[in-house]
Amino acid sequence: MSAESETTSSAGTDAGMIRLTIADGIAEVVLDAPYRLNAVDTQALEDLATAYDDAAVGVREGTVRALVLRGEGRAFCAGRNLGTVEPGNDDAFGFLDTTLTPLLQKMADFPAPTFAAAQGACLGVGLGLLIATDVVYVAENAKVGSPFANLGLVLDSGGHWLFMERLGAHRALDLMYTGDLMSGTEAVRGGLFSRALPADGLLDFTRTKASRAASGPVQAHVASKQLINRIRDERLGLWDAISAENDAQAVLAASDDYREGLEAFREKRVPRFGA
Repeated sequence: MSAESETTSSAGTDAGMIRLTIADGIAEVVLDAPYRLNAVDTQALEDLATAYDDAAVGVREGTVRALVLRGEGRAFCAGRNLGTVEPGNDDAFGFLDTTLTPLLQKMADFPAPTFAAAQGACLGVGLGLLIATDVVYVAENAKVGSPFANLGLVLDSGGHWLFMERLGAHRALDLMYTGDLMSGTEAVRGGLFSRALPADGLLDFTRTKASRAASGPVQAHVASKQLINRIRDERLGLWDAISAENDAQAVLAASDDYREGLEAFREKRVPRFGA
């Protein structure tokens, strides 16, 4: 693809913890507070929501066709920043229900393929950010689990759903009771995420895969995302899922991407989607 204009926006409590750049069809959102393992507060989550809104504008304008989420430094995100939280005065419900949950829903509904590159600690809110991302690649040495028992709290941000859905009740409760952490390799082996890679090659691999998706039929990719989400959330059976696929195919069959794909197939060339 041809290079597109690059934009940068930053906001947050620490001179810009959240960074957004847009170039070559890829929006890259960065958590940039490595000195505290990219732990987030309410302001950071609000800024993250703004970054996703800005990237979604790029989708509508044709400058964004995929998104990459990553963390700067040795951790993806160690969760909520507890450094300024005062026991007895913490509005945990407000933080989770009013700020975090709408953000996770916004991320999950992003109108283009999304990818995450996650290294080091992926805990609490950090785990939730990964759950809300379409495709997650983790470093082999990533750390995933539930350290909440040490705080007298429960795993949040969708962690109960993920562990129960992929690992089963016994393994999920084992992790929650003990606080043991899985490596990225173990998490992928258990079906939590897509692939585990050496840390030094993780980001390049993720960017390459995002670029490949961005050069593809984004409308079809989003239709697949919506179908997968419906199968997961509505527990569609085989025939209902097939019916939903048929409906999606009928819409896509009238698209410019389908015409281009079919012409490229007949002419034995690589399709140029979104050109």
